[in-house]
Formats: sequence, structure tokens, C-alpha cells
Amino acid sequence: MKEKGKVRINRFVRQTLTVCCLPLCCLLLIYLSEMLSENNTKMNGHLAPEKEKADSTSYLSNSKAKLAHTLEDGPETPYEPGEHRDFPHALGTPGALFHMIKGSLGSGILSMPVAFKNGGLWVSLVGALFIGVICTHCVHLLVLSSQTLSKKMRQPSLDYAGTAEAAFVTGPAKLRKYSVIVREFVDSALMITYYFGTTVYIVFIASTTKQIVESHWNVDINPRLYVLMTALVIVPVGSIRRLKFLVPFSFVAIIFLFIGCTFVLYEVFSDLPPFTSRPAFTSIQRLPLFYATVLFALEGIGTVLPIENVMKKPQHFLGCPGVLNVAMTVLVFIYTIMGFFGYLKYGEETAGSISLNLNSSVIGEVVKVLVALNVLCSYGLCFCVPSEIVWRKLNPRVREENKTRAYYTMRILMILSAVVVACALPDLEPFVGLCGAICYSTLGLLFPSVIDLVTFWEDKEYMGPGRWKLYKNVFLMLMWLIALTAGTQASVAKIVETYA
Repeated sequence: MKEKGKVRINRFVRQTLTVCCLPLCCLLLIYLSEMLSENNTKMNGHLAPEKEKADSTSYLSNSKAKLAHTLEDGPETPYEPGEHRDFPHALGTPGALFHMIKGSLGSGILSMPVAFKNGGLWVSLVGALFIGVICTHCVHLLVLSSQTLSKKMRQPSLDYAGTAEAAFVTGPAKLRKYSVIVREFVDSALMITYYFGTTVYIVFIASTTKQIVESHWNVDINPRLYVLMTALVIVPVGSIRRLKFLVPFSFVAIIFLFIGCTFVLYEVFSDLPPFTSRPAFTSIQRLPLFYATVLFALEGIGTVLPIENVMKKPQHFLGCPGVLNVAMTVLVFIYTIMGFFGYLKYGEETAGSISLNLNSSVIGEVVKVLVALNVLCSYGLCFCVPSEIVWRKLNPRVREENKTRAYYTMRILMILSAVVVACALPDLEPFVGLCGAICYSTLGLLFPSVIDLVTFWEDKEYMGPGRWKLYKNVFLMLMWLIALTAGTQASVAKIVETYA
């Protein structure tokens, strides 16, 4: 009977793998062919891909001249950045919503129950909602500053580094000399965080594949070979540049993760203990770890402006309901539900990833497959951040006729170098956690509040009565300091535990 049960389980897992992988492979082929046909069209005389963002980055060389012209003569007519975005593949509002949800919704949702274990059941519930409001507000500050500065600089769009530089260039005179330093710091932080984050994606997919293969077949393959095999699917996904072509991948990734979370919640909601069985609050010492875990799980600020910058109607991003508010409401709700009921179910036995607590081996295997496929579909969106930063540096040094070839060669080389790093350092995750603790907290909390202050420092109406927004931004900086300290402490402890 046991043997028949095993055969049944193996057959179920294989069928699940087949059903999940076939649609993904079809999507890959369809969208790669569309991308190639689009490139051929542009080679025949249409707008070249590298020219699309030329206007949005030209402020780097002439921003001071534009500022002087604006101050002396004033703008001739009101400037609306959205009307000057001549993108042949602009992103619609639904596509932007999918990307926003996918930018923050990842396998980190499975670690929410252990975050609640560190904070306590009811304190964590209130804390998760509060952190969600803080993250949403900081993204709002960044996008509002970017849109305001785009109008002031008369640019169609500004990325994160461009927004930071433009804020200091147009801000108080004493701060203008720091504009280039700020731009380079933001670029470096984004590059480090997202590039090594995508390296962890490769390690995660490879390790999950290894676990599934070894649990059903009696084979012993070197883990580095799984990393190399992962490159076969990572390279095509990472070569897609247009966010419009990545919309189906974000949609499929969300579906995979939702199905996986449904399996988990099915187990969680069976035979739940009473609310009184878990402490409402644990201890002050464990609270910072809860805060850091939830903050880094929700944080996806590096992908926000790349999404907003290519929207057909950027005015739909902010406001009520708006893309931002809808996406963050969905995210905070899902994360909170998973954390609250996951901790209620397993209590102090809650593992680092709740999938490890599942009793059913079949459901555990299916969740692993779905989460791995979710990570695979998310790779292209996260890889856009470091690849576009590197291309912005290389673009002026490449001859016009070679730019398309050089761009995709650069992308493939970056992906392959990440594969090499993943092969050399399979335990890279603790170091990435340290980079994330420093860079994510700075990019997600500190810089949005600083950019907001510098952009609107002389706007008395915006700053409000008694300049209360100054004190609000100081509070956000304090939140950054707590996240930085807690996240760094947790990451260093994990590095010591892994390599000691």
C-alpha cells in the first residue's frame, strides 16, 4: 500500500510540474519571438530602443543650464511629462498594476509567519498594517517628487537616481554641490541590491530543482550543475527588455504564488487553535527583527519608477484609488493574512519558511514548484533595474549602429556573470541580506523622505502649517535608522552562523 501511495504521489507531482511548465514555455517562445520581430522593425528605420530614454536621462549633462533658464525666463507653457512620453510600447494601467504587485510579492510572503512569531500575534497584526502604510507613503513621496521634478526640469520622466539628482540640483543652493554624489549613491545601491538579489533567485531555483529531483529519483548531482542548467531558462527571461512584454510573466508569477499560498492556507486553516493560545506580544528584544522582516518583505521601491516612467497615463499611478494604493492594499492584506494565521497555526514551531511546516508531502512539493516558477517569472522584472543602470553608463561609449547588439550582449553577460557568482558562492544569501538591510532601508525610507524635503523645502503650502511635514519626514528617518540597525544585526548574525 505504501508503494502504491508513493507512485500516486510521484505521478501527481509530475503532472503538476508538466501543467505548470508547459504554459510558461509557450509564453517564453511567444514573447521572445515578438521581441525579436520588434527589434527587426526598429532596425529597418523605426525608433531605436536606446533612443526611448534619451530624453529622460539628458538632464544629467544640462540640468544646471535648464535650471538657470527656468529661473530667469520661466517656462513658456505648462509642461505635462505624460504627454511627451513617445514610447511605442507604453504600459497600460492594468499592466502597471500587475508589475507593482509582482515587484513586492515574492517568496518572502512565506516568511511572514516567522515575523509574527517575533512580534506576537496582535502586536504584529497592528505593526504589519502600520509598516504597510509607511511603505506606501514613502513610495508616494518618491513618485510625487519625480513627477514634480519632471515638470520643473521639463523631462518626460526621471528614474530614481535622476529624481534624487534633480531634487538636489533644483533644491536649496547649499545642497546643489551634492547632486552628483547622491545620484551615484542611489545608482550603486540599486545596482548592488537588485543584481545580487537576482543571483539569489538563481540559487533558489537551482536548489528547489535539486530537492525535487533527488526526492523522486535516486541521483546525486553536483549542485553547481543545477545552477548551470538554470541558466538555460534564466537567459531568455532576462533578455526581455520591454516591461510590456514582461506583463504576462508578472501575471503568471502572481497566479503561481497565489495557488501556492492557497495550498499553504488550506493546511493552515485546518484545525486552527484559539486566538488565546498565542501571546499578543513577545518581547522588546525580538520586535526589531519583526520590523525588519516585514519591511524587507514588502519593499520593492527599485521597480516603482521604471514602471511609472513607461505608463501611458502616469496620472493613474497616484491618487485614489490609483495603481499604487490598489497594489499596496492587496499586498499588505495578503502578507498580513499569511503572517497572522500562519503563526496562529504553528506558534513557536513556525519555521523560517512556512512551507517547511506543511504536513502533506504532496502539498509541500507542489508549493515548492509553484514558488520556484514564481521566482523564475519574476526574474525579468527585477533584472531590469541593474541592467538599465549599467546600460546608462555604457550607452554613450557605444557606436550608434552597434547599440542594439551591445545592449543584449551586455544583458546576457550580466546574467552569465550572476550564474558564475551563484556557482562560486552558493551560500550568498546572508551577504545579500546585509546589502539589503543597508540599501533597501536607505532606498525605501531615508531617500524618499530626504528627496521630499529637498524638493518642496521652499513650498510653504506643501509643507503645511508649522512645517509639520518636516517633522513627519524626520520620523521616517528614525524608522530608517531602526530598520538599518535591526536588519544589519540580523544579517551579521546569519553570516556568523553560516560561516563560523
